[in-house]
Amino acid sequence: MTGFDFQGRRYLVTGVMNQESIAWHVAAALQEEGAEVVLSSFGRAARITRRAAALLPSPPDVLELDVTDDACFAGVAEELRRRWGALDGVLHSIAQAPPDAVGGAFLDTPAASALRGFEVSAYSLQRLAASLAPLLTAGGRGGSVVGITVDSARALPGYDWMGVYKASLESVARYLAMHLGPAGVRVNLVAAGPTETLSARGIGTFDALADHYERWAPLGWDRTDPGQVVGTVLFLLSDLARRTTGQVVHADGGLHAVVGGIGEPPHRLSPE
Repeated sequence: MTGFDFQGRRYLVTGVMNQESIAWHVAAALQEEGAEVVLSSFGRAARITRRAAALLPSPPDVLELDVTDDACFAGVAEELRRRWGALDGVLHSIAQAPPDAVGGAFLDTPAASALRGFEVSAYSLQRLAASLAPLLTAGGRGGSVVGITVDSARALPGYDWMGVYKASLESVARYLAMHLGPAGVRVNLVAAGPTETLSARGIGTFDALADHYERWAPLGWDRTDPGQVVGTVLFLLSDLARRTTGQVVHADGGLHAVVGGIGEPPHRLSPE
């Protein structure tokens, strides 16, 4: 028994926008491992999500989930209860910052914009986990909530309030781990290195940050490969992580552990 067995497991994956999305690659990997998957999206973005869903190994349904509407959480939970009766895990890959909350606007961001971004990017994890907790415990073996974040231990130029939201997301995850752990639900985050996605293009400093990772990450980094993050997500969704909760696991080539930019970049082994 390896614990890495997804046959017959059921997962909700949020945040799929297109084939570049980390969430899309997670959904594809789950299906390839034998799991059933349902996606969620909202409004006009749902059309894009459905096109991306059609490119998965087994095109899944896309449920409507507006994370600013409590009724939507209840609706998704009821649909999943009707469809499956229980849920093994959920990927939270939802984040949004108004234009006046990123790109150097930190000191001038109005409260309405800052709070809106917090609701979508951090508070939504609490609502998602709380609304799905009964389903995550219904199968009798506990469940896993995994969220996508960045290295929020440092201030990242250009990320501004998005960096604040990600730091808040980490705190929300720890409190969820404490409150949901006794029911067998574990909550963890994956801090991904900079990856070329639709949302990343909204950060004006993204290319410079990705250059830094690709130059200095001890294990190397490739901004064009979302698959670098998928294995860590699958580990946390699997039974191999059944005693792991409240953690932020870095999938960033190791850059969070070192100070890059001093001396010469690490020597890379040539691929075999």
